[in-house]
Amino acid sequence: MQVVQVIVDVPTMQTNRPYTYRVPESLTNQVMVGMRVIVPFGRGKREVQGFVVDTNPEQPFDGDLKDIIALMDLEPVLNPEMIALSRWLAKTTYSFWISCLYAILPNLLKAKTHRLVRLTDDVTEAEQLNLFDGQDSLDLADVQNDPDIMHELVKLRRAGKIRIEYQVENRARAKMVVAIQPSLQFEDYEELLATVPKNAKAQKRLLVYLQQQTEQTIPLKLAQQQTGLSPATFTLGEKRGWLKKVKLEQYRTPMTKSLARDQQVTLNTDQQVAVDALNQAIKTDQSPVFLLKGVTGSGKTEVYLRAIETALASHQTALMLVPEISLTPQMVGRVRARFGKNVAILHSALSNGERYDEWRRIQMGLVDVVVGTRSAIFAPLKKIGLIILDEEHEVSYKQEDAPRYQAREVAKWRAKYHHATVLLGSATPSLESYARAKTGNYHLLTLPHRVNQQPLPPIQIVDMRQEPRQGGESNFSQILLARLNDRLQKGEQSILLLNRRGFSSFMMCRDCGFVLKCPNCDISLTLHLSSHSMKCHYCGHEEAIPRFCPNCHSQEIRYYGTGTEKVQAELNKLLPAARIIRMDVDTTRRKGMHEKLLQQFGNHQADILLGTQMIAKGLDFPQVTLVGVLNADTGLDLPDFRASERTFDLLSQVSGRAGRADKNGEVIIQTYNPDNYVLQLAQKNDYDAFFATEMRIRQQAQYPPYFYTVRLMASDPQEVVAAKLIQAVSERLKTSQLATDTVMLGPTPRPIARIQNRYYYQIVLKYRHDPTLITTLTQLAHETQAKGNLRFMIDPDPQYFM
Repeated sequence: MQVVQVIVDVPTMQTNRPYTYRVPESLTNQVMVGMRVIVPFGRGKREVQGFVVDTNPEQPFDGDLKDIIALMDLEPVLNPEMIALSRWLAKTTYSFWISCLYAILPNLLKAKTHRLVRLTDDVTEAEQLNLFDGQDSLDLADVQNDPDIMHELVKLRRAGKIRIEYQVENRARAKMVVAIQPSLQFEDYEELLATVPKNAKAQKRLLVYLQQQTEQTIPLKLAQQQTGLSPATFTLGEKRGWLKKVKLEQYRTPMTKSLARDQQVTLNTDQQVAVDALNQAIKTDQSPVFLLKGVTGSGKTEVYLRAIETALASHQTALMLVPEISLTPQMVGRVRARFGKNVAILHSALSNGERYDEWRRIQMGLVDVVVGTRSAIFAPLKKIGLIILDEEHEVSYKQEDAPRYQAREVAKWRAKYHHATVLLGSATPSLESYARAKTGNYHLLTLPHRVNQQPLPPIQIVDMRQEPRQGGESNFSQILLARLNDRLQKGEQSILLLNRRGFSSFMMCRDCGFVLKCPNCDISLTLHLSSHSMKCHYCGHEEAIPRFCPNCHSQEIRYYGTGTEKVQAELNKLLPAARIIRMDVDTTRRKGMHEKLLQQFGNHQADILLGTQMIAKGLDFPQVTLVGVLNADTGLDLPDFRASERTFDLLSQVSGRAGRADKNGEVIIQTYNPDNYVLQLAQKNDYDAFFATEMRIRQQAQYPPYFYTVRLMASDPQEVVAAKLIQAVSERLKTSQLATDTVMLGPTPRPIARIQNRYYYQIVLKYRHDPTLITTLTQLAHETQAKGNLRFMIDPDPQYFM
C-alpha cells in the first residue's frame, strides 16, 4: 500500500499540517511530490484540492486511511525545491503552508482552469480510441476520477507522447495558429509537378515548396512569406490533398523587437576585480553572498552580464531581479541584447497569456536566464548558478500581503539549495546589507568610479524659503528654471523628480476649514485634473470635483499642495517650447506605456522627463545633463525610522541619472530644510558618512540592523473590535516571558488609522534573539485566525509603518 501526505486547501490552524492518504492501487507509483490531487476531507462528502508534499512518509499510519479521489495533474506543478521553499516560507513569515504553496504557484494554476491533454506523438490506434475517443485531445476533468485511464495517461506523459495545457477561463490560453503539413512523399510531388499545367505557376511553386518541407510543420503565415503565395493557393492545395492544415501552438513573448547583438566592453580595473571574484565563486560549490556597491554609472550592469555569462558557460542558469517594472524594459533590453532569446521576463505588467507562456518556457528548460520583479524569485529554474538583485535596497522587494516574504531572503535560501552565488547590487545599499558586508557576512565589492571617467555631477541645494521673495509662488526656483532653459537651448535633456502624483494634494474651504477626505480612509482626496476627479491613492475612491464646500456650501474652496500633473501644467506655461513626458501611475496604467514613454524620451522626442520615483533608478540616457528634485522634503519627516534612508537613496539614485555619457551633468535639489543632514550628505555623495550617522541613530533607537522588528496588526470595520484584539495580543505578549531586551511599542492606532473602511491597530516589537517570541508569534498566527471581518497579521521585517 502506497501512502502520501497532502496539504489540503483549507487555510486554518487545525489543517496547517499534512494529512496522510492512501493511493489507489491503479495509481501506485504514479503520484509524485508537487502534484495537485482531489481528496475527501472531513466527516461529510466534502472534496477539496490539495498538494502532495511527501510520497514516502517516515511515520506509518495505523488508522483507516481515505483514498485519493483523483489526480489533477499528469506531472508535478511544483518541484521538490518549491515544496521545501514553501515550508520554509510558512515558518518564517507566520503563514499557512497552503497560502505559501499558492504564492509560488503561477496565477494560471490558481484560477479555474480547463486542463486539456493533447497528443504530441504517435500512439497506438487502441490508445487513441480508448483514451481519446479517436480525437487528438481530451478534457482531463472528464477522466480524472478513472484511475485506469489516469494510469495510462501518466505513462504516455512520461514517454513524451502527450502534453497538458492549462486553459484559464477568461484568462490565459495557449495561443494557437494555423500551420501546414505536407501530405505526400517527395516522389509524389515529383509526379504531380509533371501533370500541372505550365501556366499554373502558383501551384507549381507550392508543390516545389511542399516537396522541400516534408515531415515539417510550418506556420501558414511563415509559409506565405517564404513563397509569396496567397492564402487561396494554400486552400487549393488543401482541397487537392497536397497539404494538411493543423493548429500549432505559438508562444507569446513580451519581447517582440529584435535587438542588435550587444558587444562586450573593456572592463576597467574595479570591474575586472569584481568579475574575477564572482567568476571564481560561481564555479565553486558554495553559496556566497556578494554586495556590489557601485556609484551610479559605474558599470554594475556589465558586471551582472559577465557573471551571467560565467554561469551559463558552467551549464547553470541565472535569475536577475529588478525592483520596478519601469526598469525592466531597459534592463531586459541589455540582457536580451547579450543573450538573445535565451531570456524570459516575469512581471505584473505582462498579460496573463504572456506570463503563462513565459512561465512554461522556464519550467520546460527552454531558457536559462530570467529577468523580473519580486515574484520572479519563484521562477522554476533548475541548476541555478547565480541570483542577482539589482538596487537591492529597494522596499519593493518586500511582499506586503501574506505571505510577507523578503525576496532577498528567498534568494539566499534558493542559493543554498542550488549552491549558487547571490549578488546584491546598489549605489546605496540598505543599512542591513552594508552592515553585513562590513562585518564579513557578505563579500564586499566596490566600483567607486564611473566607467566614462566623468565625475559624479555636482549637486546644488536651493533653499525654497527664499524663493517667494524673488520670483513669487512657484514649483520652480529661479536657478532651476534658468538651467532648464539652458538645456533647451543646447538641445540636451532634463529629468525632474516629484514623488507625488496628481494636481493638488488636498482641497480646503477657506471659510470653515473643511478638508475633503476619502469616505473610506483617513486621508484627504487628491485633485486629478486629467480625469476631472478627486481620488484616494489608498483605496481608489473617486468623486467629482466639488464646486461648493460640502460642509458650509461656501465657494471659497482652494486647492493646496502640488503633484506631477500640476507641475506639468506650470512647465507648459513657463517653457512653452519644451516637450514634456510625464511618468507616474496615471500615465503608465495601460500595458506597455512604461516602455513606450521611455523609448520616446530615449529617441529625444521630449526634452524633459517629469515623474515620480519610478524615473529615479536604472535609467541611462546619454543626453540627460540636468536633474532637478522639485521637493526633497516629501518623504523626509514621515513617522518611519527608514524615512531618512529612503530619502538619501532616492536623491542619490536620481542624481546619478545626469552626466552618464560624455557631457557633464548637474543636479539641483529644492528643499525647505537645507540644513538637514540627509540633504547635506546627499549633496556630497557621501554614502559612508550617511551610513555612519544613521547607524548611530539606529543603535540609540534600537532599530535594524541592531534589532529585528516585527509588526502585529489587527483590523476590522468596527474600531472597538480591532482595538480589543490588539489589546488581548498585548496582554498575551506581556505574560510570555520574552527576552529582557525585547521591546514592545504599542498597542496604538496605525498612523493612517482607517483604510478601505477598516480600522487598524498595531504593535511593533524590537528584538535581538528571542526564541520565546518566535514561538509565541507562531502560536498567535494560528490562534487569531480570521473570524468574520476581523483580521490579524504578523509582518516580519516591515518596510513601512504608515
